[in-house]
Amino acid sequence: MTPEYWPRAKRALVRGDATMGRIIRAYPKIALARRGQPFFTLARSIVGQQISVKAAQSVWNRLEAALPEVSPEAVLALERTALRACGLSERKVEYIADLARHFADGTARVERWPQMDDEDVIAELVQVRGIGRWTAEMFLIFNLLRPDVFPLDDLGLRKAMRLHYFRGRAVPVARMRKLGANWAPWRSVATWYLWRSLDPVPVEY
Repeated sequence: MTPEYWPRAKRALVRGDATMGRIIRAYPKIALARRGQPFFTLARSIVGQQISVKAAQSVWNRLEAALPEVSPEAVLALERTALRACGLSERKVEYIADLARHFADGTARVERWPQMDDEDVIAELVQVRGIGRWTAEMFLIFNLLRPDVFPLDDLGLRKAMRLHYFRGRAVPVARMRKLGANWAPWRSVATWYLWRSLDPVPVEY
């Protein structure tokens, strides 16, 4: 499902920023789309932490093959050694198990997240081991489809901003944040197109 605001956000970004306009026009046939349920999205984000997209896909494929379904109950029923055999580090095994427990026992108040504001959702998610602000922001973008998330901890976003706006030079984060303010209230959309400028194939979460 592509967000209903996507065409409106694209038009606003193209009008307001010539550089962003060029990037958006380069990718006319693709858009952000929600993929998977909340547990699926968060588990996949944990798998992808600090490894390449290709490596993350390989681990995820093995994890899916080991489970009857990607669900909290299925993860909790699987032996830790089996999770490790999928290519997960011991720490990521702990993280995914903790995530599964939060979903299984109702600590994760999934049904309330769509009505909560971004920072409140982040505050709840970071109570799960292994979920920091970056993972929570990925969830806001890819699952809740929030329009104005600006994940400045993301290395890909920083790289793309340096490439397109600062001639590849390293610049302070504060300067990037100031530039990003120009894209509000559509910073998720701007971020997504900056990612595409580095890798045209969208990451699936």
